[in-house]
Amino acid sequence: MAVSSFKSSSKAELPYSLEREIGTQGLRKRIIQQGSSWLTPFPGDEVEVHYSGRVEGGLDFDSSRDRGTPFRFKLGQGEVIKGWDDGVATMRKGERAIFTIPPELAYGEMVSPPMIPPNSTLIFDVEMLSWSSVRDLSGDGGILKKIIKEGEGWSTPKDADEVLVKYEARLEDGTLISKSDDGIEFHLSDGYLCPAIAKAVKTMRKGEKAELSVRFSYGLEHGNGVTKSDCSFPPKSNLSVHLELVSWKSVIDVTDDKKVKKKVIKVGEGYDRPSEGSLAKVVYTGKLEDGTIFESKGSEEPFELMCFEGKIHEGLDRAITTMKKGEKALVTISPDYGFDNAVSKDFPKSATLLYEVELISFTKEKPFWKMETAEKIETCERKKEDGNMLFKNGKFLFASKKYEKEIIFYYLQAVKYIEFDHSFTDEEKSQANALRISCNLNNAACKLKLGEYVEAAGLCTKVLELDPFNVKALYRRSQSYIRTSDLEKAEIDIKKALTVDPNNRDVKLEYKKLKDKAKEYAKYQAEIFGTMFSRMAQLET
Repeated sequence: MAVSSFKSSSKAELPYSLEREIGTQGLRKRIIQQGSSWLTPFPGDEVEVHYSGRVEGGLDFDSSRDRGTPFRFKLGQGEVIKGWDDGVATMRKGERAIFTIPPELAYGEMVSPPMIPPNSTLIFDVEMLSWSSVRDLSGDGGILKKIIKEGEGWSTPKDADEVLVKYEARLEDGTLISKSDDGIEFHLSDGYLCPAIAKAVKTMRKGEKAELSVRFSYGLEHGNGVTKSDCSFPPKSNLSVHLELVSWKSVIDVTDDKKVKKKVIKVGEGYDRPSEGSLAKVVYTGKLEDGTIFESKGSEEPFELMCFEGKIHEGLDRAITTMKKGEKALVTISPDYGFDNAVSKDFPKSATLLYEVELISFTKEKPFWKMETAEKIETCERKKEDGNMLFKNGKFLFASKKYEKEIIFYYLQAVKYIEFDHSFTDEEKSQANALRISCNLNNAACKLKLGEYVEAAGLCTKVLELDPFNVKALYRRSQSYIRTSDLEKAEIDIKKALTVDPNNRDVKLEYKKLKDKAKEYAKYQAEIFGTMFSRMAQLET
């Protein structure tokens, strides 16, 4: 009987006999067997315990040990007396403890069961056997998840990922609504069957199995995995869903606007990825949505390319810089991203492009801080020439990025070497400043071609801070100002450029454009004001 178990637990025999108070309402706990871990259950977890209970100063009134069946309940859900909810929440697996529960945390003035008088203090000998994690995924009890089998690793799917799950959904009375023994694949952002499934899957690890308790407000969505034959169930039906996350494929939004997406087919090695300027070896095939192949590289031996050199579609280039060595992926490029002249023009520009690509290997550039002084400047010069070549080939966006990379690469890192590294000679410092001016000017030319006039003007201003009489900077900033209709500033720049170089043909032509633009603007203003005054005169009469 449970009474004897209480008597055998004398304080002299137990090393963990120190009693402590839990909370502020008089609940006390004395550990008589230490647990095997540091974890304790959370509210909502389904716990399994053995217990014996008696009234203080009286005999036992209940014992799961006598019945030979452990007692199960959901912690913190009001399924047991408050003293149990508060006390069991402090227990570890394998722990056994004596709880002294005051009437306020037990049955109070009630008589329940008949053997417990009103206002009784109760003594329970409780042993924590195990618990199943139950999580309130919706925060309102609408979706409760109990883990049946732990998954592998630590990562969980993200909203954009494509998951493969097996499931079985039933009503509370056991009626089968829908199931998939072979598994169903879908994007988490699209959902499947009911909102609860997508919400739960985002908390699961590979191979994890779980049981969901779903209220009707998070229940079935007709037309999303539910057939017409399934629609005979009551409209406000709670569900029980057995769910297994078999696997998933990570989907990366490469451009942060969903115009270039990458789905990982095979996970790569390590953590490193290629960057701009890396030498990459790849194998890829470009297809249209109907399966038509429009491009294929590396079938016999890997195709070698320098990242962001403009040799392949820019969207694919950007996707490759998110890959790891050995990774295989499917890259989807939306027509909204824009047509790229690195791709064949034998199909409509409105086509969605699909690239199956594998990154065989890559090598990165030598770190800047490892370079010798001359090597640093030589590297920057080479990158500038790469940008010039891209510009000549009409790849203005690639060229602009090359110059921006150059400026960041040099300006942010090399300036400190110029200022503090005595290995730079006066000639090398002069070369460095000339390089900064050249890159800013070239990038301004790219920005003008791309229609980014404000950015172009800003780059020219940086040049003029170093060289106030630089004709190219004055000329290109004037072009920017003309296109943003800032005609007064444009005139100041163009006149200054003519003062420095009166015979410069391009500057003279730009000055003519400026004067024509000014005349057009004056005529436009005259028409606007004339119309306005005419209407005002009509109103007065």
